Amino acid sequence: MPDPVHAGPAPGRDVPLPDALKGHWVDTRAPRASRPFLKLARIERPIGWWLILLPCWWGAGLAAIASGRPYPDPWHCLLFLFGAILMRGAGCTFNDIIDRKLDAEVARTRGRPLPSGQVSVTAALLFMIAQALLALPILLQFNRFTVVLGLASLVIVAIYPFMKRITNLPQFVLGLAFSWGALLGWSAVFGRLDPPAYLAYAAAIAWTVGYDTIYAMQDIEDDAIVGIKSSARYFGEHTREAVGLCFALTILLSGTAIWLVGGGFLAWLGFAAFAAHLAWQISRIEGASAALALRLFRSNQYAGLLLAAGFALDAVARNLLA
Repeated sequence: MPDPVHAGPAPGRDVPLPDALKGHWVDTRAPRASRPFLKLARIERPIGWWLILLPCWWGAGLAAIASGRPYPDPWHCLLFLFGAILMRGAGCTFNDIIDRKLDAEVARTRGRPLPSGQVSVTAALLFMIAQALLALPILLQFNRFTVVLGLASLVIVAIYPFMKRITNLPQFVLGLAFSWGALLGWSAVFGRLDPPAYLAYAAAIAWTVGYDTIYAMQDIEDDAIVGIKSSARYFGEHTREAVGLCFALTILLSGTAIWLVGGGFLAWLGFAAFAAHLAWQISRIEGASAALALRLFRSNQYAGLLLAAGFALDAVARNLLA
């Protein structure tokens, strides 16, 4: 009988990955030759770019409230959307290049394009560069401070893939990268950083550690076999308490940011809905199966949207009532 950890798809086999959306157009309608590259960019798993985008929108929403603007800048929000998709794709491609041997040893990841032999390392590298080059003109639409700030995030993106080898909390480094948009959303308006932006960034980091710990619960057994470090392994039987602490910090820090910008009723309403969603996730963690862990992880798209919507609607309401 094949080893359930080390057995995998035959090289070159094109199969939907376990955590991809079922029936996604990448697996059903995209040209077959493009599918491995679309999977390298995680197009069939949109939750990743949502989780990069949402802190951008948090920062933009807080900046709109603080500056008295009638709504978050739509152009900025659109640029953040395309930038999040492209840079998430480039980052994931880089991560897969570095992790291709480890991915071959983990059940959930061994079917990825590189370990399964669908894409060569050289082709993946060229694809990563192409995505980054497409993202550069988007970043250059912002003010100079934001451009430099955006480029600085590449340092964190570059070191993240190595963290699972040397630290029990690679999720913290992931949070540093995924949450960077909270700083960009604010600096795109003000051309500088202020305490609310730092608080939103810290809140997003804590949120990332929490939700990615839930995500890592899927791989605890395989990670232990191949020696991959993760917060889910580190926290062990105390995972629920650890995630609860992360989410409590998220609430404390984001609430303080709202208070500093003078957020109104709708901002606090979005905040309350966000907090309730995080509390619901904590209530479901104990003994969660891999399928439930994935579902809880994905639900953070809606949690983050609740907070972003509260900020945007608060700015709109202020303008209408002025």
